[in-house]
Amino acid sequence: MKINGRSLELYFVDGKPDGMLTAEVFNWTGHILMTPRTQLKAALQRQEASYTGVYILLGEIDSLPTLYIGEAEDISERIRNHDSKKDWWDTAIFVTSSANNLHKAHVKYLEARLVETARQIGRIKLDNGNSPQRSSLPEAAATNMEAFLDYLLMVLPAIRVDVFLDKTRSEEKYLSREEVSAPIFTTVSKKLGLSATASLENGDFIVQKGSIARDKWIGDISAKSSYSKLFKELIETGILIEINGKNQFATNYSFSSTSAAGAIIYGRSTNGPQTWKLEDGRTYQQWEDDQLSQD
Repeated sequence: MKINGRSLELYFVDGKPDGMLTAEVFNWTGHILMTPRTQLKAALQRQEASYTGVYILLGEIDSLPTLYIGEAEDISERIRNHDSKKDWWDTAIFVTSSANNLHKAHVKYLEARLVETARQIGRIKLDNGNSPQRSSLPEAAATNMEAFLDYLLMVLPAIRVDVFLDKTRSEEKYLSREEVSAPIFTTVSKKLGLSATASLENGDFIVQKGSIARDKWIGDISAKSSYSKLFKELIETGILIEINGKNQFATNYSFSSTSAAGAIIYGRSTNGPQTWKLEDGRTYQQWEDDQLSQD
């Protein structure tokens, strides 16, 4: 299968990795400006902030991660209004085109599609009261906006915005060892009554439907990036469901690492490469070492 690679250009406006940044992809007309609220004044003074586009606000309401999606013919004007009426968000993302050639119908279409996608994935609370309707675009224009959206949904996870990233996987694809060519790993704790199976495919570590995880998080919750937040999110979105005093995976779910998957199973941080094992007893670490020695 041919891999169509993409080149992403990130520009850290003030040289800080957690400050304002722009993101562009070669051959894509889109432009992204991401800013923390603490730099909002400087962001709104930039030229692209006055363009027509869609915007995304991220933050928390009552300790729950929350998202708002909107569109405007002048983003800066709309954001100034939100700044006084919405006090919960701490990060803003402005999505425009580098030549400012998006018009009202374009951005209303993009807004509707982003809200549809966020609701379908259900990873985060939406502060949008209603689901906006897609604007009526000619077939060619709608196709162009779908292509624009594909690029946008590729770039957002690269700048640490994964609320539109669907990590559930097909339940038919990973049913048995006989049906998959990818290596299958398991982790079991008879003492805790935990048992999970995972498949590694195309860089995704996929815990399979029916895997049994701990009923609650018992590990550290002090770190902002703690897996405890992911544990809570999976319960709230129905990926983990309570059955007989334990949490069970309701669908196949993709993790970025063996450690993340192990943390959700055990309700605390784990040494992922040592936690997961093949049927022959080798740990993930040993299997990986064997793979690397073959090169």
